[in-house]
Amino acid sequence: MASTSQLETLIDMARTETDEAAKRLGAALKAVTDAEDKLNMLVGYRDEYSRKFLANQQAGITPMAYRNFQAFMEKLDTAIHGQEEVLRQTRKRGELEKATWQAAERKRVSYSTLRDREEAKQQKVEAKRDQKAMDEHASRQAFFRR
Repeated sequence: MASTSQLETLIDMARTETDEAAKRLGAALKAVTDAEDKLNMLVGYRDEYSRKFLANQQAGITPMAYRNFQAFMEKLDTAIHGQEEVLRQTRKRGELEKATWQAAERKRVSYSTLRDREEAKQQKVEAKRDQKAMDEHASRQAFFRR
């Protein structure tokens, strides 16, 4: 079994790995939030533009204005589809970073558990040694009192 100091070194390394994974996870989650916000903004802008166009259409529009509207809506739809893909990719990255963080945390907890077991084992050995010394001392005391 590894010594406690070796396990402490492993725990420190695992803690550093866990901290770095947590930072990457935080960045990935922020990227997901940003991508969601941008998608919502694009969809909202598209809906607003469509409502304004319908209101203007009732007053009458030229065929060129209608073609411009269609072209702009196609561009917005393309941007929305592109942003949906960005969102899928950032979510996938977020899941990967989460799994990486969980694995690092499991490793850190495992090393901590091993350290705790080793410390308990050492305490048990020390307690046995102390008990044996106390028994020997009591035995000598009893022998010399006779």
